[in-house]
Amino acid sequence: MIEPSKSPTPAQIHTSALVIDTHADTPQRFLDQSWDFITSPLGPGHLNLATAQAGNLAAEFFALWVDPAHTPAGRYAHRTLALLDGVLEQVRLHPTELALCLTPADIVAARASGRFAILLGIEGGHSIENSLALLRIYHRLGVRYMTLTWANSNEWAASSGDTTPATDSGLTPFGRDVVAEMNSLGMMIDVSHVSDRTLADVLAVTRAPILASHSSARALCHSPRNLTDTQLRAIASNGGAIMVNFYAAFLDEDYRQAFIAQRPERQQAHAALQANYAARNQPVPFHVSNAIDTDFAARIPRPPFESLIAHFEYIIAVAGIDHVGIGTDFDGISALPEGIDSAADLPKITAALLARGHSPADLHKLLGGNLLRVLTAAQSAAISTFIIAVNMSS
Repeated sequence: MIEPSKSPTPAQIHTSALVIDTHADTPQRFLDQSWDFITSPLGPGHLNLATAQAGNLAAEFFALWVDPAHTPAGRYAHRTLALLDGVLEQVRLHPTELALCLTPADIVAARASGRFAILLGIEGGHSIENSLALLRIYHRLGVRYMTLTWANSNEWAASSGDTTPATDSGLTPFGRDVVAEMNSLGMMIDVSHVSDRTLADVLAVTRAPILASHSSARALCHSPRNLTDTQLRAIASNGGAIMVNFYAAFLDEDYRQAFIAQRPERQQAHAALQANYAARNQPVPFHVSNAIDTDFAARIPRPPFESLIAHFEYIIAVAGIDHVGIGTDFDGISALPEGIDSAADLPKITAALLARGHSPADLHKLLGGNLLRVLTAAQSAAISTFIIAVNMSS
């Protein structure tokens, strides 16, 4: 118990918070490596139950990401469902330790029962294969957000990964239908990875707060994957939230430029790997291709821990404390800043931000409260839409 005359310590603040991370690519490990969240060693990954408990991580959104470069068109949904099944199998195998959660109340209940809360998000709208029916099926199976694009544009939304301002077409009419359907379902719209025009189009169409599940500040690191000040303010005005990505190349401009300089050699290594697997008529597993990126990343000094904290501070200053959170991108990235090696290191963020003058109440918002608010708002908007539709038809 904290004495009334004493300020809470960083450890006390972090331990009392409901810590939520909005993006980890761990499902690839379940499916491709027969890896177990509880019983397998952490290995080269960033997240398992032991590190989550050490870092007081209460809930994780597992990203169902299908690599379009290694998955034939027409098989995106098949791969997405296989990844989803891999997550559900973990819950089935470990029902006393893990809980599949669909609502904010489910997350709170999981924490109260001592279980780790698992939520589902789709990374990349190509997974719906241009079908609103598939989108609805994913929602029924537990998916609670969808990143509209990955690094690839799809038929209805442009990506930051392969467009320029001259060719950025944003959302098509069907893309607007996707946003409307997600609003109706209560599924959070995730704008990480989307182009600037797509993000503006989403804000013009959505009836609910949106999420950037794993994006940082472009003013500090000039990757198009990061958000401009105008975008940060617009998402805040929408009531949404920006969750800071921990990837070294999205945090530090010097690191990003060094990683870009390696690109020709890195692409050559990936081409050789692709040819090797193609000769066996097999797709390249993510953990194999990511090992190449991790090897190249290790040749560059990791950015300092302060670079990560700087993005939190910057987004707080521009968007406000009610619109920022954690979106690590664990198990999907090749390099982290110094001081962050796994989920066990999350308390360091609380300590650093407390030292910079942020209050315990504000830190609780950042660590998980803001995500709960956005998810609640998205699901409430769906209920409101349903009530309006019923009233109009009666």
